[in-house]
Amino acid sequence: MNPIISQPQHGTRVVTVSDWQTGVFDCCDDIGICLCGTFCPLCLSCQIASDMDEFCLCGATVAMRTLYRTRYGIPGSICNDFLCLGCFPNCVLCQLKRDIEKRKAMNTF
Repeated sequence: MNPIISQPQHGTRVVTVSDWQTGVFDCCDDIGICLCGTFCPLCLSCQIASDMDEFCLCGATVAMRTLYRTRYGIPGSICNDFLCLGCFPNCVLCQLKRDIEKRKAMNTF
């Protein structure tokens, strides 16, 4: 039996391995995102879903983080995504939005 060693990629985009643009706890890198994630995480989650052309039903999900990670070749696992969102949901949400904004600025989003 051959084990699956990589997750399927989204669409036809060529994905290279990269990393998150900021860390989970780099909240002070963008105070506006940090404040939005702290006081209105559902709004921030819907902004992220909109950025990703996804439907915002109930906020941040493991599937949304995993989809983003696989689109950009960011190493990790579904288990890690689940644990991060379970333990530090607002920090992870802010990290995702900061990453989107940085990739937009680099024209790689």
